[in-house]
Amino acid sequence: MNGPVILWNWLASEERGEQDCACPDGTGEVVVLPSLQAEAIEDDCACPDGRGTVLLASPARGGMHWQRASGLYRAALPDRHEVVFQPLGPAAVVVLNRTAARILDAFALPATPVQVLPRLPGLATDAFHRAVDHLSALNLLQPTEGRTLSPALPASPPTTLTAWLHLTNACNLACTYCYLRLTGETMDVATGRAALQAIFRTAQRHGFSAVKLKYAGGEPTLHFDLLQTLHREALALARRTGLGLQEVVLSNGTRLDDGMLDFLRDAAIRLAISWDGPAHDAQRPFVGGRGSAARVARTIDRALARGLRPHLSITVTAHNAESLPEAVAFALDRGLLFNLNFYRGTGRGTPLVPLTPDEDRLIAALRQALAVIEERLPPYSLIAGLLDRVSLAAPHRYPCGVGHAYLVVDPRGQIARCQMEIEHPVTDVWTEDPLTSLRVVNGGFQNLPVEQREGCRACPWRYWCAGGCPLLTHRLTGRSDRPSPYCRVYKTLFPEVLRLEGLRLLRWKDRRDQGAGR
Repeated sequence: MNGPVILWNWLASEERGEQDCACPDGTGEVVVLPSLQAEAIEDDCACPDGRGTVLLASPARGGMHWQRASGLYRAALPDRHEVVFQPLGPAAVVVLNRTAARILDAFALPATPVQVLPRLPGLATDAFHRAVDHLSALNLLQPTEGRTLSPALPASPPTTLTAWLHLTNACNLACTYCYLRLTGETMDVATGRAALQAIFRTAQRHGFSAVKLKYAGGEPTLHFDLLQTLHREALALARRTGLGLQEVVLSNGTRLDDGMLDFLRDAAIRLAISWDGPAHDAQRPFVGGRGSAARVARTIDRALARGLRPHLSITVTAHNAESLPEAVAFALDRGLLFNLNFYRGTGRGTPLVPLTPDEDRLIAALRQALAVIEERLPPYSLIAGLLDRVSLAAPHRYPCGVGHAYLVVDPRGQIARCQMEIEHPVTDVWTEDPLTSLRVVNGGFQNLPVEQREGCRACPWRYWCAGGCPLLTHRLTGRSDRPSPYCRVYKTLFPEVLRLEGLRLLRWKDRRDQGAGR
């Protein structure tokens, strides 16, 4: 049992490539450095507001009895390390060395730290108690008396109201999987201002602390002057209301000139660009049929050269599943975050089957993509974006914010629950409290908590996928209380994604290496 105890943990998610790293100092001491808040994965969805919900238990002090958490996922890693994951706890991925794992296993039955220490000869007392404190704080050790942690995720209301601002229904691309009717209609300034006022008014009324705006379309950069005007209005409203403000532009990447890129960089507006890899030309051609891949790739490189780091949104269909490794390699070569979106259909009578990848093909393709990541393990975490609407960044009861913390505003000021239902508005921006109107909708799909979905409520992974996209489930099954059609894909690949994150933490355990690739 000689030697230092080492724990690496990634609590919620990470930013700037830094993870919790307890590097040995040669004295047997244990050090756990807190991870920074994650850089959010940006995609075209109402992401769950799970960030910032990590709740750590109290250190294992005094005479309390503690026990190893039940239901842990554990897998071997190189050099006698292992990755540990508590599916029903608030911490995400933890990597332990052999000594730390033995300490954890010494609590297989309820015991106090004082009772356990004599079973581990040769381990320094201070190092042992620090390790026990860290393991309990990460909920890998749990109290058996007093304040016992519940196996259910504590209710945690979202803190950010997200709003999709559909600036225009015009687009210069003709993507094969687009769910919109591209009428060319564009939002005017007055409607945009009314939309922002409604969003901030609603955020205040419902106790949100921040607003997130997604400038989208169509292609929002076709009307960049409007985007700039609304950005200035949003800043003024944020100052007036005291609410935090986040902004992102969802673009196809074909029209962003240097001036636009400089504006986004200087205004601290995030940029998300759609990128489908080798199949990009076939899936995302210009109107008229010409491929757009070369133009988009140049835009991404120009953005990086100007100090703007875009997020890449990769849509996975039957046509590009096998080329996912190349799409992922493109992102890794440039040190970029990305997310993989599984095709969900258009909802306009188009059959889902032709573009929906076969499950086995999809699993095989994702494994190939994970293999590429393993070969090039980056200093930053990708775990929040590898399995479609699944996020292993933080536990959550809802797969998205629809019906709870999300608004979609069309060019006329009409408000829908989801951008994929933009043609079915529920209310408008002139309503005093549009969010309440969205929350009481009874027809169509319902965004239920995962505990109310059959086949999900007893699943150990339930707080990480939260049952998957409810709209897709309803379209394919006619019900909202069923698990995702991609359930088998998730369950098959969860362990492999966790192992990959463990390998990445080991690869970048030395914080001095963190700057590479960023």
